[in-house]
Order: sequence, then C-alpha cells, then structure tokens
Amino acid sequence: MDTKTFKLKNNIDVFYKRNKNTPRIALCFNFKINKAETIPGVEGIMARLLLQGTKNRSAEQLAEELDSYAIDFSTDAKTDYIRLKFVCLNEDFNKAIEILEDVIKNSTFEDFDKEVKKMEGEIIAELDSPRAKVTDNYYSTLFKNHPYGNTNSKILENINKITKEEVLETYNAFLNDSKKVISIVGDIDIEDAEQQISEAFGELAPSKEAECTLERPVITEQQVSEIIKPDANQAHIIKGWLTQTSSEEDYPALLLLNIILGASGLSSRLFLELRDKKGLAYVVRSCYEPFLQCADFYIYIATEPKNIEVSLNGFAEEIEKIKTTPVSEEELTNAKNNLIGKWAFSNETNSNQATLYAHYGILGLGFEFKQQTKEKVKTITAEQIQQCAIKYFNENSITSILKP
Repeated sequence: MDTKTFKLKNNIDVFYKRNKNTPRIALCFNFKINKAETIPGVEGIMARLLLQGTKNRSAEQLAEELDSYAIDFSTDAKTDYIRLKFVCLNEDFNKAIEILEDVIKNSTFEDFDKEVKKMEGEIIAELDSPRAKVTDNYYSTLFKNHPYGNTNSKILENINKITKEEVLETYNAFLNDSKKVISIVGDIDIEDAEQQISEAFGELAPSKEAECTLERPVITEQQVSEIIKPDANQAHIIKGWLTQTSSEEDYPALLLLNIILGASGLSSRLFLELRDKKGLAYVVRSCYEPFLQCADFYIYIATEPKNIEVSLNGFAEEIEKIKTTPVSEEELTNAKNNLIGKWAFSNETNSNQATLYAHYGILGLGFEFKQQTKEKVKTITAEQIQQCAIKYFNENSITSILKP
C-alpha cells in the first residue's frame, strides 16, 4: 500500500494514501471536540459560517470559485469533532488547499444572523418527519444532560441564545486548543502534497491532546418516552442500549451482532421475523453507532399504531433468542462476509477513504484501525456474539415511541 504518515512541525498528524490513476483527490481536516458546547448548536453554526466568507473572499466569491473549479467543499459539526473536507481534480489541489487555508485562518462569520435563521428553518422542517422526530427524542433521552444529547430539538430551544461572540470563542478554541488531524487520499506526488500541507497549515497553533472534560454517559434504569404526533399515520419505535465503543474489546462482536439482528437487510433476523413472517413492519432494522465516549445499539421499526405492543414483544423475542441460543456457524460466516463486503463497497472512493482515515486519526484509533478490526472480526465466535447480547441487552434501556 502506498501510504505515508508524518507530522507537521506543529504536531498535526497527516496521513497520505496514494491511489494511482484516480482523477480526484480528497482531503479531510478534523478538529477534536474536548468539552461541552457553551450553548447547544454553537458548533453547528460555527461550521456553517466557515463557508460564508473570509477576509479575502465574500460568501458569493467563495461559492463561485468553488463552483468554477468543481471543488466539493463541506464543513460539518460531528459528534466528536469538526470536519472540513474537500474533493477536487488532481490538477486543482493547489487551489483547494489555498481555499481551505483561507477558510480556516480568515473566516469572518459576517452572515451570522442570516445563517442562524436558515439553520432554524431547516431544523423545523426536518423535525416534521416522524422518523427524525422519534430519533431526536431517543437521543435526547439516551444522552440526557450530556453533549451527545444536543439534538435538533435541543438546538432549537437554544438557538436564539447563540451569539456571534460565542461562535468566535468556539472557533478560536478549536484553532488554538484542539487535536488536529489531516488525511489525504488520491493520486498526487507525496513530496508535493507534504510541502503544500506544511506551508498552508504548519504555522497553525500546535495540535494537542487536551484533556477531555466529557464524562461517559450511563443509563441506570428502563425509560419509555412517548411523543404524540396527531397527523402521523404510522407508529415509529426505537429501543436502545449503551454499549462499548470502537476502542474497546467488544467492538468487533457488536458489529457482527448488528449485522445478524437487523443491519443486513432482507437476510437479517428482524426483517425475516417481524416483517416477512409477522407482517408488522414497513421498515425494521438495527443500528450500532460508536462515538468517542461510548456507543449505542438500537432497534427501529415503523409499523401500524395498533401494532406497538406486538412490535415491542417481537423485539423482546428476538433479543431473547440471540441471548439464549448461539448463532449457527453459517449465520456467523454470512455476517462476517456481509460486514467485510460492506466495508469494501463503502471504501471504494477517495472521498470515503479520506473521511474514514481522518475519523480514526482524530479519535486516536490509529490510521490502520479498519484493517486491524477486519482481522479481529474474522476471529469472532458464536459464543462471543451470545455473551455480547447477554451483557448489553439488559433492563437499562431507552424506548422512544412516536404515535398518532
């Protein structure tokens, strides 16, 4: 594999992977989040405003320049980090780096009021979706009093408290007091890439692993939270638990448990039992989501309102089966092949690869994390899957129900 890992003089970790004969190159620049937002939503507003003009380019000039060079540029506030990313033609790498440097060093945040109103409108529109609303309720209950629980509804409650001064303080904290990681994937000379990255970002404040002040979330009881949406024509149910995350030993087994239960589409247990055999579901699936501090594992179903109790009983039956009866070797082998196949498919583009490498780097997992995990997945046994189910599918759960 044609890769190189190096540090800039200010301690920023850079990972480069050369994929020869690919026409577009991708770069991700991640800034780690170490403490709770001062106001829910301030990081999201800051990320959006990074593309709304700099000291050298107005918002319109920036948009026009990105469009004329066909540079796909995005900024996102993720759960554990802020991500800036671009994908461009190989010959336009210099221009994309120049724009990224300008955005990071010279953003003016001048369209503050307009961007706040725009974000508010988008959140209101999104929360009109029953699925978005039940998911929002699930996370705000699961992570109550924790920054991970700063969902769209929580942001909406606080959005008018956010000031431009808070945004600037947040921006300066990321520039000066955060761990920073860059990943580059594409076909460009490594020495050339290293020189350009060093010149553009070598003078930023040093990357440092500041002490994380976020505590690990816990659940100590069973909770059920209901939302009434009068115009809903379906019921939406999410039931979830807290589990170990990517950096912990149960991670590979949890990945496979998710595939077996509900993340492998038509062949998953939940689909076969609750949709095919019992006819309960429009949609049914499971999801395992690792964050830095913890992970959650949930089951989701969209069904007729009259089937809420039957669906919850169906969840319980499938959970009990996987806790009491080891999965067969055939099912386990199929789950491993399914997971590894999905990884290969999702890892095809330079853009996806750059995103993953920067994600692993900023969370301290190491740039080779995916390959290491793949080897661990191959060794997981049916007994380990069963033990994981017993360990995590307990009484300490959150159930979120939306119904008419």
